[in-house]
Amino acid sequence: MIDDFDFALGESADMIREATRRFATDRIAPLAARMDAEDWFPRAIWPEMGALGLHGITVDEADGGLGLGYLEHVVAIEEVSRASASLGLSYGAHSNLCVNQIRRWGSPEQKAKYLPGLISGEHVGSLAMSEVSAGSDVVSMKLRATQVEGGWRLTGTKFWITNAPYADTLVVYAKTGEGSRGITAFLIEKDMAGFSIGQKIDKMGMRGSPTAELVFNDCFVGDAQVMGPVNGGVGVLMSGLDYERAVLAGIQLGIMQACLDVVVPYVRERRQFGQAIGEFQLIQAKIADMYVALNSARAYVYAVARSCDAGRTTRFDAAGAILLASENAVKVAMEAIQALGGAGYTKDWPVERFARDAKLLDIGAGTNEIRRMLIGRELIGKLEKVAQ
Repeated sequence: MIDDFDFALGESADMIREATRRFATDRIAPLAARMDAEDWFPRAIWPEMGALGLHGITVDEADGGLGLGYLEHVVAIEEVSRASASLGLSYGAHSNLCVNQIRRWGSPEQKAKYLPGLISGEHVGSLAMSEVSAGSDVVSMKLRATQVEGGWRLTGTKFWITNAPYADTLVVYAKTGEGSRGITAFLIEKDMAGFSIGQKIDKMGMRGSPTAELVFNDCFVGDAQVMGPVNGGVGVLMSGLDYERAVLAGIQLGIMQACLDVVVPYVRERRQFGQAIGEFQLIQAKIADMYVALNSARAYVYAVARSCDAGRTTRFDAAGAILLASENAVKVAMEAIQALGGAGYTKDWPVERFARDAKLLDIGAGTNEIRRMLIGRELIGKLEKVAQ
């Protein structure tokens, strides 16, 4: 295993890594090929992850969590994704996009109601903001929540929603007014009347991480289901994006490490022209580039996660960390296929799956084009303020 560089992340992160790695090796890795082949979500593993504490890493101990930080969360999702990136994606949607948002924005009553089941793994969590015509421009969403006596009625759809077919609790954003100041976050339960799961989405990669449409047909929710301020949903949403990007970048770190786990032993054993192909300088160069791509992304992602924990994160660095990790992961996965040659292009080896999985985060959690736009705009804006 080529992961020897010590980033000095601290005792807590090291303990989380070791415990998660053992669990992922023993329980998740044996399921990864079936998850991909059958687009199968291993629901039964969720309580096992809960028993390990993985679902509540960033939740305060008083609310049933581990009381740790985003750095430890990144390390955990990295090790889960090293075994299965698709399970890592579902884990991130559950533990960060849902659980962590409830931790940050839920009322005491909402935390008491929803966090125990989510942290234990008895329940699966999800977050829903995207729609068919509202992806990067999420503020243009059409799902409408109309205020009525005692609550709200939701009508419309959400699309591309991770964990949707299995979710018990969902953080859902809907229009309650006009423009960016007219969005509100709601806590939706799977059995609410008027709420249903629409079509399941068949994806190129991240198979086994279930994705589907949500349908709201005059779905009534009480006032107690509003999370955060009414018409303050954009603040809830945007404040979570920085943490989402930092944590989900860990998926790409796991994919890159998985590539090295396969390629390095292969090039030591595969022989051509009377010698191991790992003795050829071009192959050695590939290994070097893969290793540097992984550890440079690790350094940025870990640094941003630490900044999140210190309350010093910047929106453009959160975007930058996942931008670097996502593009590096795609390159590393493609080099892994190349290093294995014809074998890498077959289903007999997992590197073709790594490539399909890696591509998602060039797109999800904000496309790389949007990330570049955000970084450039923020930096130019800072320079303009300095000039003034």
